[in-house]
Amino acid sequence: MAATSIHNHSGPGLTAVLASFVRKPRQTLLRRWNWKAALTSSVVRATLFFAVNLAAGPEAAWAAFFTELAFRASTAGFYGAITQGLSTVRPEWKGTLGACLLLPVFNHSLELAAHWARGTEELTASILASVCFTAISSMFHCFVMRQGLMTVGEGSQSLLADLAAMPKALALFVAAPFQKPSARVLATETAKARSR
Repeated sequence: MAATSIHNHSGPGLTAVLASFVRKPRQTLLRRWNWKAALTSSVVRATLFFAVNLAAGPEAAWAAFFTELAFRASTAGFYGAITQGLSTVRPEWKGTLGACLLLPVFNHSLELAAHWARGTEELTASILASVCFTAISSMFHCFVMRQGLMTVGEGSQSLLADLAAMPKALALFVAAPFQKPSARVLATETAKARSR
């Protein structure tokens, strides 16, 4: 995990974080533009669209791939900045809920428009797969950003270090729903301490 966690047990409320995006967009969205999210999301989502559209033929699959790659490259950094901000919200469940509800509304409305304009063959299936992926990835990204992974700015580490820590983070994420809250905090703190 990250050498130094950028989050502690106290943090701002959901309303304060959302207001900061409106009042201070330069600090919260532009300066925190998350290049790690832009890079990884572009590749993963473009591959998802390629796979869903392969049934319509290779040409349709590649067209969907490049449409999604361009769309994500231009938007995912901002979504990553928003998710990083929401990961600081306390209680944590409010930040995660905010990410799971707010991001898809903006994200998939624009995504639908981009693919509809391009004429993506398997549009409904592609958007449905993307929405399902967003639900899971929003929860996961909030979780790992609380561990200091996939963040940008002060206290962040390299993308390679983040990726190396992903197997442990994924195991903690999968195990979290089955643990008592106190055990989750202990497991997270133990993982942070071992990585230092």
